[in-house]
Amino acid sequence: MRNIKKIIPLNRVEGDLRIQVEIEDGIVRDAYSVGTMYRGIENLMRGRAPMDSLVITPRICGICTTAHLNAAAKALDMAYSADVPDNGQRVRNITLMVEQLQNDIRHAVLLFMPDLIHPCYANEPLFAEAFSRYQVLKGDTALQTVKETKKLLEIISILGGQWPHSAFMVPGGVVSVPMASDIIHCRNILRNFRKWYEDRVLGCPLSQWRQIESWDALLVWLDQSPAYRDSDLGFFIRYGLDLGLDTLGRGHDTFISYGGPDVPNRHRVRPVKGDHLRSAPAFYSPEGLIPLDPDKISEDIACSYFEDDPSIRHPFDGQTIPGDPDTGGKKYSWAKAPRYDGRPAETGALADMLVADQPLFVEQVRSKGANVLIRELARLVRPINLLLAIDRWLAEMTECKSLFFHDYTKAVSARSYGLVPAPRGALGHWVTIENGAIANYQVITPTAWNASPRDSMGIRGPWEEAIVGTEIRDPDHPVEVEQIVRSFDPCLVCTVHALKVR
Repeated sequence: MRNIKKIIPLNRVEGDLRIQVEIEDGIVRDAYSVGTMYRGIENLMRGRAPMDSLVITPRICGICTTAHLNAAAKALDMAYSADVPDNGQRVRNITLMVEQLQNDIRHAVLLFMPDLIHPCYANEPLFAEAFSRYQVLKGDTALQTVKETKKLLEIISILGGQWPHSAFMVPGGVVSVPMASDIIHCRNILRNFRKWYEDRVLGCPLSQWRQIESWDALLVWLDQSPAYRDSDLGFFIRYGLDLGLDTLGRGHDTFISYGGPDVPNRHRVRPVKGDHLRSAPAFYSPEGLIPLDPDKISEDIACSYFEDDPSIRHPFDGQTIPGDPDTGGKKYSWAKAPRYDGRPAETGALADMLVADQPLFVEQVRSKGANVLIRELARLVRPINLLLAIDRWLAEMTECKSLFFHDYTKAVSARSYGLVPAPRGALGHWVTIENGAIANYQVITPTAWNASPRDSMGIRGPWEEAIVGTEIRDPDHPVEVEQIVRSFDPCLVCTVHALKVR
């Protein structure tokens, strides 16, 4: 038997990530997800005024900056009992979803697809076409994606003043009031992006794709027209099946989603089956769907470079006290291990689809479990619901007389949280306010869920589990491991360097 221990540095990841695997006879027998950087943002918040969280936390990440702002604002909404008027909620939702929309396409094409043109696939029949589409900064689809998604971010700048690191959300709503011309401009940007998405990515109108509710129906759709087969979505499905991506990356098959954004009291965004924008926060497992109970969320640091006793705490009681990574023992990552009711949970586009009871994805996970192909498929089609809702809410802002902000009274002491659907999945901020200042602040990012190390029970995190059992073609170039991790859309940029002073 040949036993290989290999360290895989993951590039194309926002932040520093290392995967350590043990390969025996060409099969991954064990895996460790190592976050190599320390995030101390929580400790920067202690003693500050609660409103400071609206300026500091959006700088946790330059990719999901609007999501962090939204989570911080929602936490203060709860702390101050602030009621957000309908138009204020629309602006929050639109900007949050635009950020999610551009990330879904950018991740799929610019970060994930380059693995499909790895030299190990050079003899595949569709390799040449994949290369022409996804060659980094040269492929046709890659170049178009950069161009088209860049325009989308103008919507956030118009409604919120800037992107990234905006600060236009406050308890009780937003501080920006768009003019009619601003809304028209935003709708034009969205309309142009939708046309490109339908023509290039989907190859069909949004309404047609929404009728596909099973894998058999999807295969029928692929054969109906060359436009469908040759779209980027159609090509990915065909090439992904050829490469066996539907057999890679099955994990625990437990998922967490914070559902869709909060909807205005009066709105005309119509719910349909599988529309994650109207789904409630939930935990999904083979046993079924369970409504989310925030009290059951915890973080375990048994295998993380932190000092704490006990090692398992609810975020309200969580600490971020860095330990010494050189002391050895079972600790091996700067990431903590979030758990729901003691169980690891995958989050992201696929989790959103499952919690929303989207038939195609529920069918596939029940029959095959989560895998690389179905995760990326979920990410490529999630924009359909986002596009429709964004346009409807933009239109409603011109039709409704709602305010954008309601005044509120600041609380001297409070415990509150904000849970939002960020581009990469479930994002939560928990804040404790004492005597008018922040006494504790804890953040659980989507990648913290997915990149989790083992917990006190020795249970692997989601992508650790998904890697184990993978057959590796070439141990010197384990592209299969990289594909699995990237299918979760990893992001560790919300960290700061840890320096040891001797």
